[in-house]
Amino acid sequence: MVQNPERRTGILRRLRGRLAALSLIAFIVPTTPIFAQASGQVRVKIMKAGLLVGGGAGKGVLTYRGRNYPFRVSGLSLGVTVGASFGRLEGWASGIREISDFAGTYSSVGGGAALAGGINGVQLRNDKGVTMVLQGPKAGLEFAANLSTIMISLK
Repeated sequence: MVQNPERRTGILRRLRGRLAALSLIAFIVPTTPIFAQASGQVRVKIMKAGLLVGGGAGKGVLTYRGRNYPFRVSGLSLGVTVGASFGRLEGWASGIREISDFAGTYSSVGGGAALAGGINGVQLRNDKGVTMVLQGPKAGLEFAANLSTIMISLK
């Protein structure tokens, strides 16, 4: 069977065009090196209580690059704090280069209120450049406007 030379030329042109497009995409799309910063999903359960000076403790799980890393959290808040609450927070931690960057001391300025139930949100940052943005429901009776220091340690 003899093919038409014009048809064959058209097929070769389309094939060259597709190869050129694939080559261009390969150079344009950035690659992610293994040591690049990555984000991880964070889930935390925390109980807080205080009168002027507050304290809290809890535990959580960081899911990072397909693995779960359990951690403990404890904290201290200075400012106006009255009451007690229990919260479940979820969100993301970004700026992690290696798992040990996640552990450390985080700081936050914030506030919130709960009367039987409410919503809590916080943004935290540690000295290694890891930032966490968390939110979720909380239950209890609490009013807070404070400066918080939170310590996270991997289990």
